[in-house]
Amino acid sequence: MVFSAHARSALAGLAAMALAGPAMAGECIHSDQWGKDDTLGSANLVSPERTLEALKLVKQGKSVPLGIVIGPETPAFAPRSLSLQVVQPNQQGGQKLSAFGYPGNYNDDVLQTWVGIGSQIDGLGHLGEHGYYYNCLDEKEISAITGLTKLGVHDVPPLVGRGVVIDMTKHFGKDFLEAGESFGEEEVKAAAEAQGVEIREGDVVLFYTGWTSAKLESDPQAWVSGEPGLSVSGSRYLAGLNVMAVGADTWGVEPVPPKEGEGAFYGHVVLLQENGIYILETMETKPLVEAGVNEFMFVLGQARIRGTVQMIINPVALY
Repeated sequence: MVFSAHARSALAGLAAMALAGPAMAGECIHSDQWGKDDTLGSANLVSPERTLEALKLVKQGKSVPLGIVIGPETPAFAPRSLSLQVVQPNQQGGQKLSAFGYPGNYNDDVLQTWVGIGSQIDGLGHLGEHGYYYNCLDEKEISAITGLTKLGVHDVPPLVGRGVVIDMTKHFGKDFLEAGESFGEEEVKAAAEAQGVEIREGDVVLFYTGWTSAKLESDPQAWVSGEPGLSVSGSRYLAGLNVMAVGADTWGVEPVPPKEGEGAFYGHVVLLQENGIYILETMETKPLVEAGVNEFMFVLGQARIRGTVQMIINPVALY
């Protein structure tokens, strides 16, 4: 992946801000809600009762993909990249595969990629503090080069439940929010109330900022160099409501550059490490907003590659 000098400078600045950010948490605390041995966090909120309630939201029989299409050209947080090759094994020179019992031919894929590209879920082993991840799991014990020994995304059950989307462009009265523009508890409460959105326990809460629809294609370097997003107070507010996941139509959910006085991506620590709440990045929420849909049934069954920290995803919104 090739980045402009501006993008490289911005990303380097993020790393510096993260290191210089305030220590906002003390000692690691085990989960009061799920117990000290838990590794699933908010995925424990998935239940037959919540699934049946979410089914009642499917009234038109319509579905919308929440993931974007990605490829080698998709900008990503450095040094992440993706490379795809389509090959025809043992078919050089136009050979046909007589072993099939007929003159067959086929294509296969060879994919070399970081799985933190495009639309993705951040697992509970993605971001922590002081060397600890969710439920005080020590990086020295779980962060093997061959894959996480605990908190791997492969262990996360299908995330199924009620989803809501909150339109922050409507709240701020603009087509899209600017890079670095943030919204916290006060703004989330006001926008949700004005739009008739009730946030409930076990919900998947998504935000529409207009950032991806405005910038990803027209200015991909600007798209990955900054973003609007949820401030730390917003993350703490949603965690207090005991939601299952938080996401947005941005590549990192939080503002870049971060809100003054906040460490870069510290909301990730609040959600992932402190509360076991999953993060959903680059969610394509515009179609829902355009359709006037603010609550829906959310369904995600991610690829189950053992030990992954993140995973490329394409959840589905049904309404």
